[in-house]
Amino acid sequence: MDIYFYNTLTRKKELFEPLDSQEIRMYSCGPTVYKNATIGNMRTNIFQDVLRRMLRYNGYKIKHVMNITDVGHLVSDGDEGEDKMLKSAREEHKTPLEIAEHYTKLFFEDLKSLNVETPEIVCKATEHIKEMLEYVEKLMENGYAYETSTAIYFDISKLDKYPILSNLDINEQKAGARVDIDPEKRNPYDFALWIKAPENHLMKWDSPWGPSYPGWHIECSAMGRKYLGEQFDIHTGGIDLIPTHHENEIAQSKGACGKIPARYWMHGEYLLINGGKMSKSLGNVYLVKDIIEKGYEPLAYRLFCYSSHYRNKLNFTWEGIESAEKSLIRLRNSYQTNLEGKDELTDEDKKQLAQIEDNFHKAINDDLNMPLAMSYVWELAKFEKKNIEVAKLLAKFDTVLGLKIDEKNQEKSVEIPQEIKELLEQRKIARENKDWAKSDELRDLIAQKGYIVKDTKQGQTVEKK
Repeated sequence: MDIYFYNTLTRKKELFEPLDSQEIRMYSCGPTVYKNATIGNMRTNIFQDVLRRMLRYNGYKIKHVMNITDVGHLVSDGDEGEDKMLKSAREEHKTPLEIAEHYTKLFFEDLKSLNVETPEIVCKATEHIKEMLEYVEKLMENGYAYETSTAIYFDISKLDKYPILSNLDINEQKAGARVDIDPEKRNPYDFALWIKAPENHLMKWDSPWGPSYPGWHIECSAMGRKYLGEQFDIHTGGIDLIPTHHENEIAQSKGACGKIPARYWMHGEYLLINGGKMSKSLGNVYLVKDIIEKGYEPLAYRLFCYSSHYRNKLNFTWEGIESAEKSLIRLRNSYQTNLEGKDELTDEDKKQLAQIEDNFHKAINDDLNMPLAMSYVWELAKFEKKNIEVAKLLAKFDTVLGLKIDEKNQEKSVEIPQEIKELLEQRKIARENKDWAKSDELRDLIAQKGYIVKDTKQGQTVEKK
């Protein structure tokens, strides 16, 4: 069955034609490990995971590479400011290595909790300095880079067109609007490949240009070429990477080997929080652990992500997560019911199931149309006849969904906050004193705080709303 992807490079949906008929080579931009990944970051990782699962559903082998940025990513996403790793190390009174190890570990723990598969190759920037230096030297040799007193810059004037991914007209941009102007730059949009390090800089390596460290963009070009070759099938990332990182990756690749590194560029849209941007200043930056601490299963967030196409913005609310968790429970219940079902399937039933399977397959192959795919999942889950064949098909769909629908729903243990415990104790005393008005008042107060109190023969019980 044909596969279609929206290609950011061409700005249209295209028939997917892999370079190799057996194996898909794919590169995903991984995290800069200076802080916790947000649920917005995780939305991109879920989209990338569904992509590789869908390709495998279609019979392909996958060679998937993801980088870990542990050096070179400056705070401005351009060529100015402090390295994000160094900034975080200073703030947390740790070494850059300790920061990288800590947040890399947390990142993969979050991926595991969301049932996101680990790519076949995970590569750290700091472990590929040799490859990056060779890449920069190749660009110098080909005439696409030049040296200043502060850095080695890529010369965008040597390209036939720049940019080509973001579709911006830099001639109409005010010089210095996106990047500070270094007086030694030939063009304000030239970007740093390699940066000469001050004497007290913590992360630096020997190079032909003295003690220095890599720019952000060079790592993905160097590691992509090392593990996937000069050209591969798919490059993925968040939409925020289009005008900077990915644009410059393409420039570097064209300068080094005359090719655009990936044939298909796929980007996940932003996650909104209550209709607005996720921001520390607004206090609405959520992590996977926040979902867990509120008592929800992380896979409920994964299911929630399927409510919108990966190329559309998705609005996160706690009500949405609550609804997604209930849906996940229903889906698992349906699987278990069908697993034990004894209804006989008629030829017409089997024909309907085959049609549902075909519809699901077409939906995922149409640029990962997960909202449409989920409509067929629910059609299957609500199938009138309860039979093991229905369960088997649900399990097959779950190889793409990654929701672990074959797991039995567990009774959730509610972590009761200390404040609620104290109110419950006060209510217990009020009931012992037959102060029913006080008891009711405390019950209503507990309800306002998100918990339901029930009176049983064994005493008070409490559960989260």
